Amino acid sequence: MEITTNTAVISGTIASGFTFSHEVYGEKFFTFFLDCPRLSGASDILPVTVSDRLIGGRYSVGDVIEINGQIRSYNSYTDGRTHLILTIFARDIRFADIGEQALNDIELNGFICKPCVYRTTPFGRKIADILLAVNRSFNKSDYIPCICWGRNAVFADSLDIGDNIKISGRMQSRVYQKKLSETEIIEKTAYEVSISKIELLNIDENDNEN
Repeated sequence: MEITTNTAVISGTIASGFTFSHEVYGEKFFTFFLDCPRLSGASDILPVTVSDRLIGGRYSVGDVIEINGQIRSYNSYTDGRTHLILTIFARDIRFADIGEQALNDIELNGFICKPCVYRTTPFGRKIADILLAVNRSFNKSDYIPCICWGRNAVFADSLDIGDNIKISGRMQSRVYQKKLSETEIIEKTAYEVSISKIELLNIDENDNEN
């Protein structure tokens, strides 16, 4: 039985046009941004990659859609540096009812590949950053930044490189400022999975799933 290690179900409003990304064996892929509202009223503006075979000219800016797919990562080389880029890879798209509750459900099963970064804010909030390696077909892996708070952050701080964990959460966008010089500051956007539930898996549990 195939183990599902990476699932994303997200809905929202198409916020940009479709931009050609790349072509694989004659299949063309495009990127666009999806506006995914939070319960707080704010929105996450998330990048999506989709095959032309799925969109087929049926969708446009302003349409409300639901996407089923996975989070994918790849490296972008710019200015002599490597940048980790995240995107939601769409496997299926459908029109969604504008009155439906917006979805942003992520499930990942992977391995910690860097030491967790644990810290406490000046207001006493506990935070931990995790880089999760999630295996997929053809001996490839996606490297997905995750963040957690409170009890989950304390638990993450106890984990080691190589530990197999299962997480649930949502994908979020976060705008931050990067200082280039004393006079130049630019705004950039980071994407990560905000963890709501985290579970350490052991060898026996994984054996039972095979």
